[in-house]
Amino acid sequence: MTENLSPTPPLPTLIATYWKAVNDHDWDLFDTTLADDVVYDLPQTRERIRGKEAYSRFNREYPGAWQTRVLRTVVESPQAATWTHTTSGLTELHAQTFFTTDPRTGLITEITEFWPEPYEPPTGREHLVERY
Repeated sequence: MTENLSPTPPLPTLIATYWKAVNDHDWDLFDTTLADDVVYDLPQTRERIRGKEAYSRFNREYPGAWQTRVLRTVVESPQAATWTHTTSGLTELHAQTFFTTDPRTGLITEITEFWPEPYEPPTGREHLVERY
């Protein structure tokens, strides 16, 4: 017997929906992109959040008025990666987010997000680089 699964959106559409929900702070829409057992990892802080309810709550309760703009999306199903620019007041940050999805359900199952801090480069390579 074959299982009846509802059609899943193409992966680029799923990722676009995820980021639209984040930017709009539309947490009900956000929840529709996530598997119940989604795992969110933040390697810099060594934090992990397990489950849609906890991850959604983490975002709903995150302080400040912030906006995120997607600069680039790369998709190779069942994975995707995005480069984003987030602003919150005077703070501007770029992040890289890596997604894994379940091809059967079309939902996000794993997210690993890197929030690099800007820093001044070491001296001695000025002759090789262009600063911007």
